[in-house]
Amino acid sequence: MDKKLKIGIYGGSGYGGSELLRILLFHPNAEIAFVTANEQAGKPVSEVHKNLAGLTNLNFCSATEQVNQLSDLDCVFLALPHGQAMEVVPSLPSHVKAIDLSGDFRLRDQVIFEKHYKQPHTAMHFQSDFVYGLTETNREGIRNARLIANPGCFATATLLGLAPLVVNGLLTGRVIVDAKTGSSGSGAKAAANTHHPQRMDSFYAYKPFTHQHVPEIEQELYRVGDWTSELVFMTHSLPVSRGIFASIYAETKNELSESDVQKLFADYYGDSFFVRLVKGSPDINWVKTTNFCDLGFAIRGKQVVIFSALDNLVKGAAGQAVQNMNLMFGFEEKTGLMLVGTNP
Repeated sequence: MDKKLKIGIYGGSGYGGSELLRILLFHPNAEIAFVTANEQAGKPVSEVHKNLAGLTNLNFCSATEQVNQLSDLDCVFLALPHGQAMEVVPSLPSHVKAIDLSGDFRLRDQVIFEKHYKQPHTAMHFQSDFVYGLTETNREGIRNARLIANPGCFATATLLGLAPLVVNGLLTGRVIVDAKTGSSGSGAKAAANTHHPQRMDSFYAYKPFTHQHVPEIEQELYRVGDWTSELVFMTHSLPVSRGIFASIYAETKNELSESDVQKLFADYYGDSFFVRLVKGSPDINWVKTTNFCDLGFAIRGKQVVIFSALDNLVKGAAGQAVQNMNLMFGFEEKTGLMLVGTNP
């Protein structure tokens, strides 16, 4: 496709929107038509996101200002707080493809959604049109979709670590996920638990047994294989700005060697450029600012630990959303996503 896609971004002032802008401004097949941010409407994008100074002349607009432009678009990204995408989706023209980075359309069960997101769902009749956008486990569905529910960051890290084992029916018993995230996962607006003096040099668990990503993890595990295990999922706050690290503890039906597990994952992710297998433990510093998820292993008999590391704002949000856009429009999957980390 020689003609560039016309893109709209709803919710461009937060961290997810900032990363979408950082990626899409340099995507060879994309042109950003508008970016909304109601509280910042009228301000230059580079005034709010100073890392983009000199790179764009875009100004933020309100969500109502661009109504007349919708028919000219090819794709929109919804980087809005939970509960707002469901207000936008019904107004989109039928030819416009959409990728929702919030949790509004990830869950198929309205009761479960309202339990975990603590709000009513006003557009549940659209949910059946949404495809769950974990790229590496659902490529064909994404390729043919108009509407994508982009996965949560914890869900991405966990599912990429578990999928090969679940698909091959190798797990038995309980699976324990010990996951940790940087402060950017809480969004750009300051809150008591993300305030720097609280978070710096601190470490604590939050949302035990109640995290909203748990039902989407289990929903997707049921889809990819014979998931019969109990999931124990715990999240913790890391005193870093970005990055997710998950240690996933599982037991297999038969003893496996490290080479068995390595081959199993290599076969499953053989066509997945953005999943890298590493020796031992990965490190969030290796994946920061990139679209990679690094996976490592530790094996003892039937006990398997999978280590999963990714950038919560890129592979866990904006990068995966662009990866899905590439699939939806027939581009090479890694187009615009050759983002290299730094050392150190």
